[in-house]
Amino acid sequence: MKFLENVPRFVFFTGKGGVGKTSVACATSLALAEAGKRVLLVSTDPASNVGQVFGVTIGNTVTAIPDVPGLSALEIDPEQAVEAYRERIMAPVRGLLPEAELAGIAESLSGSCTTEIASFDEFTNLLADDGSYGEYDHIVFDTAPTGHTIRLLQLPGSWTDFLEAGKGDPSCLGPLSGLEKHKQVYARAVQALTDPARTRLVLVSRPQTSSLSEIERTYLELNQIGIGGGYVVINGVLPEAGGDEDLARALRAREAAAIAAMPGVIAGLPRDVLDLKPGNMVGIPALKSLFAATSDADIPADAALVPELEDAPLAALVNEVEVQGHGLVMCMGKGGVGKTTVAAAVAVALAKRGHVVHLTTTDPAAHLTETLQGSTPGLKVSRIDPEAAIQEYRSHVMETKGRSLDDEGRAALAEDLLSPCTDEVAVFRQFSKVVQESRRHFVVIDTAPTGHTLLLLDATGSYHREIARQVGDTMGFVTPLMRLQDPAQTRVVLVTLAETTPVLEAEELQRDLERAGIHPWAWVINNSIASAHPQTPFLRARAASEIEQITKVRTLADRVALIPLLPEEPIGEEKLSALTALSSLIV
Repeated sequence: MKFLENVPRFVFFTGKGGVGKTSVACATSLALAEAGKRVLLVSTDPASNVGQVFGVTIGNTVTAIPDVPGLSALEIDPEQAVEAYRERIMAPVRGLLPEAELAGIAESLSGSCTTEIASFDEFTNLLADDGSYGEYDHIVFDTAPTGHTIRLLQLPGSWTDFLEAGKGDPSCLGPLSGLEKHKQVYARAVQALTDPARTRLVLVSRPQTSSLSEIERTYLELNQIGIGGGYVVINGVLPEAGGDEDLARALRAREAAAIAAMPGVIAGLPRDVLDLKPGNMVGIPALKSLFAATSDADIPADAALVPELEDAPLAALVNEVEVQGHGLVMCMGKGGVGKTTVAAAVAVALAKRGHVVHLTTTDPAAHLTETLQGSTPGLKVSRIDPEAAIQEYRSHVMETKGRSLDDEGRAALAEDLLSPCTDEVAVFRQFSKVVQESRRHFVVIDTAPTGHTLLLLDATGSYHREIARQVGDTMGFVTPLMRLQDPAQTRVVLVTLAETTPVLEAEELQRDLERAGIHPWAWVINNSIASAHPQTPFLRARAASEIEQITKVRTLADRVALIPLLPEEPIGEEKLSALTALSSLIV
């Protein structure tokens, strides 16, 4: 493995959810420990399953891994970190501010920005304090801080003075108010991150176009703040042991095409390719096999035993959606799970049944265009341009809130407006216009704002409360948030994969939405090997490994549809229509 050659003290693994970061980080830690090194494995992933991989309970304290001398692990619990972090900020003002304002502050400290900053606050000592953790030769991190988080830590001036002067906006400057350590400590941590002699960045991807594009974006973002010299690990490539049935041959061709078309900026980085394994990476024997080639001997003897499944086609969801004759369908989920495909399939199905449908997205227009490959009668396609929406919103905030600030204040506000939280708020303003159309016909949205964004807007009075104040209690009114909360008008569909991390992330998204009063209507499990009915022992072993996650989704969802892994990408009207005609299966 190239990325294991001359390993520095710190190793960071990053990439999209479900690509295998945790497996690669755990296998790396195991390999280093077996080479005689003292290793600390640290997870900052909200969907961490490091404890599950090693079969031990870890938590927020350093825990020795049994049977692996020299290896210890630490899971920084993001929820616990955020709760402690939020309490440090709110404790001084509790009892001094009205409950409504406290609720607004609490919600502003509940999003992804706060989670990132609180987690980084927790593991700063691992980077900056050699005294506390000097016994370890290597500290391996499962999930790296984003470039956005690091840029926030480099803000000019004093956060406290900036916030006490009333200049801060709640999206990310609010979370910054809890950073009690001296900026010099964070500067040392950032210095460690940007020193290639001390830190190595490993970008983990699947052999998929969307996954490879994500690590390019991450690499460019981290390059902006001085973190370079990355390594690429392409995980889960179908090996020759995967068999020679039509599905296997088609998957190999698809993976080879994605790798050949890797973005240039990462194509030149040192690269390792890891075979897909027949089972899950759980337990020390499995981890030891990750860096080795997969052979027929790795396929378990009971690979042919895949439980019987019952029918649950995507068409059944479309049938329910169609009954009302109009309404809003929002397809949500983490990147790379197939939201665009599911949204396009639902929209095409409704249009082909004679309905007027508006399909809109925040993804790049080319992505949706490539998926549809042509026009469908009755189907209008548009794009909410995030860049235009964000630029418009930033300009508005700088011209209003930034008008009375000094240079330092304007610089900090401009940095805050680069946050993902601000991006969501800006795009939601555009979503609101589209949502109104669903009163007359069908609107299908690919990618939607998170529950945190909806609650932040509501709690701060940026739209919902302002309308309520203006209209008063004597007149009826419906805001976009109220329409999203109404199950008779809006159906939220969560899209995921039958894998541990994507299901955990979708579960977290469901909790986030429910805090905003929005209950997901259905879940769609995409690219399921189990429902593709593979014949070769290797793929049947992979199918069996999905059953646990499929069963879990059934406990979380009111409705579930399963889309099988197909030999060819579902691109174009004909193949998209086939998705709503397939007799998908589920336990």
